[in-house]
Amino acid sequence: MVSLIGEKEIMNSLILRVASGFLTILMLLFALFILWRGHNNPGGGFIAGLIASAALGLYTMANGVEKAQRLIRWPVFYYLATGITISVVAAVSPLFLGQPFFTGLWFGASWFSVGTPMLFDIGVFLTVVSAVLMMIFVLESKPESD
Repeated sequence: MVSLIGEKEIMNSLILRVASGFLTILMLLFALFILWRGHNNPGGGFIAGLIASAALGLYTMANGVEKAQRLIRWPVFYYLATGITISVVAAVSPLFLGQPFFTGLWFGASWFSVGTPMLFDIGVFLTVVSAVLMMIFVLESKPESD
């Protein structure tokens, strides 16, 4: 079912709204798995960001931009700025230790370690998700009346 509000069509399907809740959670968990796996194996921040963007895009189409913006809590621009900052810090931090640019540094215990490649992937993930969400929110938002 499609209802018209102003000039913008809004999806009004109970099946889509219910299914989008389950699919969003499932896709976000899969995106986190791909993100975590990606710093040692194929995957990583970019593809995980695309999967998470698809999940949040589905949620936005089913529930509307306002509800999706409440779900992510802060403005999308904050996530974009945070992602770029994390990526830059991960890339240049080896320079402060006399290492070449983008050299992997590892922190943590022997059974669990996190390094700058993982931090870089997290930054890329946040950047991709926020950039795609900005586009989705613009495309899905209602036109402003003059």
